Amino acid sequence: MFKTICIRSLFFASVIIAFIACSEEKKKNIIMPLTDLSKVSLIPKPLKTTPTNSAFALDQFTAIYTSKNATGFEEVGKFLAEKLKNKIDLTIPVNTEGSNTVERVIYINQSDSTELDSPEAYQLYINQDSIIINANTSEGAFRGIQTLRQLVPLESNDTLALQKIWPVPSGKIIDNPNFAYRGSMLDVARHFFSVEDVKKYIDLLAYYKINVLHLHLSDDQGWRIEIKSWPKLTEIGGSTEVGGESGGFYTQEDYKEIVRYAAERYMTIIPEIDMPGHTNAASVSYPFLNGNGKTPKLYEGMKVGFSTFDTHKDTVYAFIDDVVREISAITPGPYFHVGGDESHVTKKSDYIYFINKVEKIVQKHGKRMIGWDEVAIADVDATSISQWWASEENAKKAVDKGMQIIVSPAKKAYLDMEYDTLSKFGLHWAAYIPVDTAYIWTPEEYGIPLENILGVEAPLWSETISNIDELEYLAFPRIIGYSELSWSIKENRNWEDYKVRLADQAPFLDRMDVKYYPSPLIDWKKSDFTYKTIEKD
Repeated sequence: MFKTICIRSLFFASVIIAFIACSEEKKKNIIMPLTDLSKVSLIPKPLKTTPTNSAFALDQFTAIYTSKNATGFEEVGKFLAEKLKNKIDLTIPVNTEGSNTVERVIYINQSDSTELDSPEAYQLYINQDSIIINANTSEGAFRGIQTLRQLVPLESNDTLALQKIWPVPSGKIIDNPNFAYRGSMLDVARHFFSVEDVKKYIDLLAYYKINVLHLHLSDDQGWRIEIKSWPKLTEIGGSTEVGGESGGFYTQEDYKEIVRYAAERYMTIIPEIDMPGHTNAASVSYPFLNGNGKTPKLYEGMKVGFSTFDTHKDTVYAFIDDVVREISAITPGPYFHVGGDESHVTKKSDYIYFINKVEKIVQKHGKRMIGWDEVAIADVDATSISQWWASEENAKKAVDKGMQIIVSPAKKAYLDMEYDTLSKFGLHWAAYIPVDTAYIWTPEEYGIPLENILGVEAPLWSETISNIDELEYLAFPRIIGYSELSWSIKENRNWEDYKVRLADQAPFLDRMDVKYYPSPLIDWKKSDFTYKTIEKD
């Protein structure tokens, strides 16, 4: 390790000596403003921020360098360069001098520091001539550059210098996520969303350091993932959606592309096949699966709880084995979500029998089972995960079994709930959830021991939405608050402070063409949005 540290130190020293040598004449032409790093509207709020009241002069004489032979670090540097090009139209070379003399450096460094005690931890040091991002992993470096992106102003300081300069506030940021799991769920079964729509949602989530996207791929109204050994699932089950629209599905190549795109942003995709309830689309495709005693027909409504698999047929479990096997093979993440909620016409004993068998199938294919909180009534083991959405009793049962829990209380975290009585989209069976209600709660104090909380997830069910604009209306700005609830420690979360920082997100959301709900609770920052093209974030 000592040798590694010495090599990295020598490399870094050579970078600083070789490239941070501003001439005195050029320094005279750069007048940097006073700054306060602690007052910048960062979301989620970092663990610790120390301002030094100067600024890094980001300009055409800046270059990005990354640790050599460090897996993923150069790709993180290129990602940062691409996003800065999109934001401020500044081309910054990565690990090369480019066409201009290099006078200032952004250095993305693989560190051996023991202070970086989680894979996503990072340190950000901003001086007048250098920005250093320290991280033990490329994942941590990626989280660090999201913070840096938020620190770069949209407008240059060209009135105070002979060339355009974007002053980045100086200081030190030490950051580390509160929870390892920070997610959102997107229901593509009730209404289908294209690969491009999902990619845009991934981009927006990654900007706010969310690291999990849970895809609800099947329900009564539609089956959305190609299973090669059971082709009728998409031919028949994928043909409808709520309200009678045309449906759709992802080929396995489409799904692989979503997984690849998410992985580039250090985001895990979790596939969900909901069962034994919410299974009408599967049973229409293959009627032998059906267990409710009725002839299954294509369904385009919104009621739940009427469908179930036949839990006593070996052929049903052979079918499930094939589905889990094919999806697991193209899902590099560690999880497989089996649903398990609202199976009202399945007898309790049959439900328990079913979940017990399906857990073993999931484990057979190398995945860790997740299920909605109802699965805790079965004889599942401590390696499986309960997603608490409704029943505190089920959450307690999961704790008693030693299970980890994803915190998703419907009354606080469901993105498909209406903001208020005037909301254009959404439902309100759980609650109205305005922007302040979405933020003012504490996952750590919901009666679940901290050691059992894996993280926080905000589900977005799609019964009332059918396109990306409507999705964004329900998700934003609430998902931004959930990112902070899952990343920032409780002591750093305060509504009065947060609502000011949220207001300052408007220019970014406008650049990304996000049709967010302009909550009257927020004094939104005015945005002179005149771009002809949307930032590809």
